[in-house]
Amino acid sequence: MKRSKYIDHTLLKPEATKEQIKELCQQAMEYDFASVCVNPYWVSYCAQLLKESDVMVCTVIGFPLGANTSALKAFETKEAIENGADEVDMVINIGELKAGNDKAVLEDIKAVVQASEDKTVKVILETCLLSDDEIRRACNLCVEAKAEFVKTSTGFNREGANVHVVKVMKEAVQDKALIKAAGGVRTPEDMDEMIKAGASRIGTSKGISLM
Repeated sequence: MKRSKYIDHTLLKPEATKEQIKELCQQAMEYDFASVCVNPYWVSYCAQLLKESDVMVCTVIGFPLGANTSALKAFETKEAIENGADEVDMVINIGELKAGNDKAVLEDIKAVVQASEDKTVKVILETCLLSDDEIRRACNLCVEAKAEFVKTSTGFNREGANVHVVKVMKEAVQDKALIKAAGGVRTPEDMDEMIKAGASRIGTSKGISLM
Protein backbone atom coordinates (compact mmCIF):
# COMPACT_ATOMS: atom_id res chain seq x y z
CA MET A 1 0.00 0.00 0.00
CA LYS A 2 1.19 3.53 -0.79
CA ARG A 3 2.51 5.34 2.26
CA SER A 4 0.01 8.15 1.77
CA LYS A 5 -2.94 5.75 1.97
CA TYR A 6 -2.12 4.94 5.60
CA ILE A 7 -2.97 8.50 6.61
CA ASP A 8 -6.26 9.97 7.83
CA HIS A 9 -5.47 13.69 7.46
CA THR A 10 -7.09 15.10 10.58
CA LEU A 11 -8.48 18.42 11.77
CA LEU A 12 -10.78 18.09 14.78
CA LYS A 13 -10.02 21.31 16.65
CA PRO A 14 -13.20 23.12 17.68
CA GLU A 15 -11.85 26.40 16.32
CA ALA A 16 -11.25 25.01 12.80
CA THR A 17 -12.63 27.38 10.16
CA LYS A 18 -14.17 26.64 6.78
CA GLU A 19 -11.03 27.91 5.07
CA GLN A 20 -8.87 25.53 7.15
CA ILE A 21 -11.15 22.60 6.31
CA LYS A 22 -10.90 23.52 2.62
CA GLU A 23 -7.10 23.57 2.89
CA LEU A 24 -7.18 20.17 4.63
CA CYS A 25 -9.13 18.69 1.71
CA GLN A 26 -6.83 20.27 -0.86
CA GLN A 27 -3.79 18.84 0.92
CA ALA A 28 -5.44 15.42 1.12
CA MET A 29 -6.03 15.41 -2.62
CA GLU A 30 -2.51 16.67 -3.36
CA TYR A 31 -0.85 14.02 -1.20
CA ASP A 32 -3.42 11.29 -1.96
CA PHE A 33 -4.22 10.53 1.67
CA ALA A 34 -6.73 7.84 2.64
CA SER A 35 -9.18 10.32 4.12
CA VAL A 36 -9.79 13.59 5.84
CA CYS A 37 -11.07 13.22 9.39
CA VAL A 38 -13.30 16.10 10.48
CA ASN A 39 -16.07 16.90 12.92
CA PRO A 40 -19.61 16.04 11.75
CA TYR A 41 -20.50 19.64 10.94
CA TRP A 42 -17.98 19.65 8.08
CA VAL A 43 -18.86 16.31 6.47
CA SER A 44 -21.14 17.60 3.72
CA TYR A 45 -18.67 20.37 2.81
CA CYS A 46 -15.77 17.89 2.59
CA ALA A 47 -17.86 15.41 0.59
CA GLN A 48 -18.54 18.15 -1.96
CA LEU A 49 -14.88 19.19 -2.17
CA LEU A 50 -13.62 15.61 -2.49
CA LYS A 51 -16.27 14.15 -4.78
CA GLU A 52 -13.95 13.95 -7.82
CA SER A 53 -11.16 12.26 -5.81
CA ASP A 54 -10.66 8.92 -4.09
CA VAL A 55 -9.98 10.62 -0.73
CA MET A 56 -12.63 9.48 1.74
CA VAL A 57 -14.50 11.56 4.30
CA CYS A 58 -14.13 10.29 7.87
CA THR A 59 -15.93 11.77 10.85
CA VAL A 60 -16.18 11.22 14.60
CA ILE A 61 -19.12 9.95 16.65
CA GLY A 62 -19.69 10.51 20.37
CA PHE A 63 -16.50 12.53 20.30
CA PRO A 64 -14.36 13.02 22.32
CA LEU A 65 -15.80 11.54 25.54
CA GLY A 66 -17.85 8.58 24.32
CA ALA A 67 -20.48 9.26 26.98
CA ASN A 68 -23.43 9.97 24.69
CA THR A 69 -26.31 7.50 24.58
CA SER A 70 -26.17 4.71 22.02
CA ALA A 71 -29.28 6.12 20.33
CA LEU A 72 -27.58 9.47 19.85
CA LYS A 73 -24.43 7.83 18.51
CA ALA A 74 -26.54 5.85 16.04
CA PHE A 75 -28.36 9.02 14.93
CA GLU A 76 -25.05 10.86 14.51
CA THR A 77 -23.80 7.97 12.39
CA LYS A 78 -26.86 7.90 10.13
CA GLU A 79 -26.80 11.66 9.62
CA ALA A 80 -23.06 11.65 8.90
CA ILE A 81 -23.50 8.98 6.22
CA GLU A 82 -26.44 10.87 4.70
CA ASN A 83 -24.15 13.91 4.56
CA GLY A 84 -21.44 11.96 2.73
CA ALA A 85 -19.24 10.24 5.32
CA ASP A 86 -17.43 7.12 4.14
CA GLU A 87 -16.05 6.18 7.56
CA VAL A 88 -16.98 6.87 11.17
CA ASP A 89 -14.70 6.82 14.21
CA MET A 90 -16.78 6.29 17.36
CA VAL A 91 -15.66 6.58 20.99
CA ILE A 92 -16.64 3.71 23.28
CA ASN A 93 -18.38 4.20 26.62
CA ILE A 94 -15.13 4.23 28.58
CA GLY A 95 -16.73 4.34 32.04
CA GLU A 96 -18.83 1.26 31.37
CA LEU A 97 -15.79 -0.62 30.08
CA LYS A 98 -13.81 0.23 33.21
CA ALA A 99 -16.78 -0.80 35.37
CA GLY A 100 -16.82 -4.22 33.69
CA ASN A 101 -20.17 -3.69 31.97
CA ASP A 102 -19.13 -5.37 28.75
CA LYS A 103 -22.73 -5.86 27.60
CA ALA A 104 -23.38 -2.11 27.58
CA VAL A 105 -20.14 -1.47 25.69
CA LEU A 106 -20.93 -4.17 23.14
CA GLU A 107 -24.46 -2.87 22.52
CA ASP A 108 -23.12 0.67 22.15
CA ILE A 109 -20.66 -0.41 19.44
CA LYS A 110 -23.29 -2.56 17.74
CA ALA A 111 -25.67 0.41 17.56
CA VAL A 112 -23.14 2.35 15.51
CA VAL A 113 -22.13 -0.64 13.36
CA GLN A 114 -25.78 -1.27 12.51
CA ALA A 115 -26.42 2.40 11.78
CA SER A 116 -23.36 2.57 9.54
CA GLU A 117 -24.78 0.07 7.04
CA ASP A 118 -21.84 -0.74 4.75
CA LYS A 119 -19.53 2.05 5.88
CA THR A 120 -16.32 1.50 7.82
CA VAL A 121 -16.51 1.82 11.61
CA LYS A 122 -13.41 2.50 13.69
CA VAL A 123 -13.81 2.22 17.45
CA ILE A 124 -11.76 4.60 19.61
CA LEU A 125 -10.69 2.99 22.89
CA GLU A 126 -8.82 5.94 24.46
CA THR A 127 -6.04 3.59 25.51
CA CYS A 128 -4.31 6.06 27.86
CA LEU A 129 -7.25 5.55 30.25
CA LEU A 130 -7.15 1.73 30.08
CA SER A 131 -5.02 -1.10 31.41
CA ASP A 132 -3.68 -3.69 28.96
CA ASP A 133 -6.39 -6.13 30.08
CA GLU A 134 -9.07 -3.48 29.49
CA ILE A 135 -7.63 -2.81 26.03
CA ARG A 136 -7.83 -6.53 25.23
CA ARG A 137 -11.44 -6.72 26.46
CA ALA A 138 -12.38 -3.69 24.42
CA CYS A 139 -10.75 -5.13 21.32
CA ASN A 140 -12.64 -8.40 21.75
CA LEU A 141 -15.91 -6.49 22.05
CA CYS A 142 -15.14 -4.55 18.86
CA VAL A 143 -14.51 -7.79 17.00
CA GLU A 144 -17.73 -9.28 18.38
CA ALA A 145 -19.64 -6.19 17.24
CA LYS A 146 -18.09 -6.55 13.76
CA ALA A 147 -16.31 -3.18 13.68
CA GLU A 148 -13.62 -3.00 11.02
CA PHE A 149 -11.03 -1.10 13.08
CA VAL A 150 -9.95 -0.56 16.65
CA LYS A 151 -8.36 2.85 17.21
CA THR A 152 -6.07 3.97 20.00
CA SER A 153 -7.05 7.51 20.88
CA THR A 154 -9.04 10.68 20.35
CA GLY A 155 -5.97 12.89 20.55
CA PHE A 156 -7.86 14.96 23.14
CA ASN A 157 -6.69 13.12 26.27
CA ARG A 158 -3.40 13.00 28.11
CA GLU A 159 -1.64 10.62 25.72
CA GLY A 160 -2.14 9.26 22.23
CA ALA A 161 -0.84 6.16 20.49
CA ASN A 162 2.32 4.33 21.45
CA VAL A 163 3.96 1.19 20.14
CA HIS A 164 3.12 -0.87 23.21
CA VAL A 165 -0.65 -0.36 23.02
CA VAL A 166 -0.67 -0.97 19.26
CA LYS A 167 1.05 -4.31 19.87
CA VAL A 168 -1.46 -5.18 22.62
CA MET A 169 -4.33 -4.36 20.27
CA LYS A 170 -2.80 -6.35 17.41
CA GLU A 171 -2.32 -9.36 19.66
CA ALA A 172 -5.96 -9.12 20.74
CA VAL A 173 -7.61 -8.71 17.33
CA GLN A 174 -5.18 -10.82 15.29
CA ASP A 175 -6.58 -10.68 11.74
CA LYS A 176 -10.19 -10.05 12.83
CA ALA A 177 -9.90 -6.24 12.78
CA LEU A 178 -7.51 -3.54 11.63
CA ILE A 179 -5.77 -0.99 13.85
CA LYS A 180 -5.65 2.80 13.62
CA ALA A 181 -2.97 4.57 15.63
CA ALA A 182 -3.89 8.18 16.42
CA GLY A 183 -2.60 10.94 18.64
CA GLY A 184 1.05 11.86 18.89
CA VAL A 185 2.20 10.39 15.55
CA ARG A 186 4.27 13.34 14.42
CA THR A 187 7.35 12.08 12.58
CA PRO A 188 8.05 9.57 9.78
CA GLU A 189 9.84 7.46 12.37
CA ASP A 190 6.74 7.45 14.62
CA MET A 191 4.64 6.33 11.68
CA ASP A 192 7.05 3.56 10.70
CA GLU A 193 7.07 2.24 14.27
CA MET A 194 3.25 2.18 14.41
CA ILE A 195 2.99 0.33 11.10
CA LYS A 196 5.64 -2.17 12.18
CA ALA A 197 3.68 -2.75 15.43
CA GLY A 198 0.53 -3.55 13.45
CA ALA A 199 -1.26 -0.31 12.49
CA SER A 200 -3.02 -0.17 9.12
CA ARG A 201 -4.10 3.47 9.42
CA ILE A 202 -2.54 6.53 11.03
CA GLY A 203 -4.66 9.40 12.34
CA THR A 204 -2.66 12.60 12.40
CA SER A 205 -2.74 16.33 11.88
CA LYS A 206 0.87 16.05 10.69
CA GLY A 207 0.20 14.07 7.51
CA ILE A 208 2.36 16.23 5.28
CA SER A 209 5.31 15.93 7.68
CA LEU A 210 4.94 12.14 7.66
CA MET A 211 5.36 12.12 3.89
